[in-house]
Order: sequence, then C-alpha cells, then structure tokens
Amino acid sequence: MLPTPAPGFDEPLAMLRACHERIQRQCATLAKLAAHLRSEGLTDGARQAAADIHRYFSSAGRQHHADEEQDLFPELRTEPALSGLLDTLAREHAVMESLWQRLEPLLAAPDTIHDLDAFARSAGEFNTLYRQHIARENSELLPQAEQLLSVEQQRELGARMAARRGVSL
Repeated sequence: MLPTPAPGFDEPLAMLRACHERIQRQCATLAKLAAHLRSEGLTDGARQAAADIHRYFSSAGRQHHADEEQDLFPELRTEPALSGLLDTLAREHAVMESLWQRLEPLLAAPDTIHDLDAFARSAGEFNTLYRQHIARENSELLPQAEQLLSVEQQRELGARMAARRGVSL
C-alpha cells in the first residue's frame, strides 16, 4: 500500500492538522535529545538532531503560527463564542515563542548546552505546552473551523498559506 500524500493548500485545515503531527514528532526528538545529552553527551547524532529541531521550529513552526494567527484566527473572530479560545491559543503561541527563545540559541549551537538540567526543563516546558496546545486546537479549534468556514473561505485560507511560503496555486 502506498503512503497517503500529505494534505496540500487546497485542504488548509487538514494541512494544519498534519503540521501538528510534525510538531509533535519534533517535540519527541527534542525530549530524546535532552535524554541523550545526559547519557551519551554531544554526539554527531545529537548535533544533527539539534540542527533538525532548530531548522523545523525556525521555519515551518513559525509559518504554522503565522497561518493560524494571521489567517485562521481572524476568519473565526466573527464567531463570538470562539473569542476566549482564540485569545487563549494566541497567548499560548506567545509563551511558546518565549520558550523557543530560550531553546533556539542552544539548538543552533549545541556546544553551548552546559546546564543539562536547565535545557531538559526548558525542553520539557516547551513540549508540555505544545502537547496541550495541539490537543486543544485539534479537538476544539479545527472542528469548529470546519463547521464555520465556507469552501470559499477555506480556499482563500489555503491560498494565503501558500503565498506565505512563496507557493503559487
């Protein structure tokens, strides 16, 4: 059986869900990296993992948050019942960004990870918040978006997401 292709910009809500899966895989790698540094030290594999995590959250992770904050959330702001959820999710994005600012320079230069306990704590906080955040978006936000956004709104959402990445449809 052939693997199912990843959703494209013509399915923006499914694409956001798929991105959540990739984020969770990167978070799992971050947790493994923290444990590996304690047990094995900074090996070539650890350097590569740090580089991969850094690259993902510095590019695709940032684009994902922009997709939500600049495109999806404003579309849903017309629904007053979602106001509190959207505010909570936006605040969580800000906290995740703050946590990322602690991790980013260490992952960019893993030789500078000297306090393994502090690194593991920061990685754990980042992962815990992301896990909770993704669960909320997948169980509350995206199902509501599927109900509220018309086919045309979803098409426009996908087009804006593509444009952010320099992809023309």
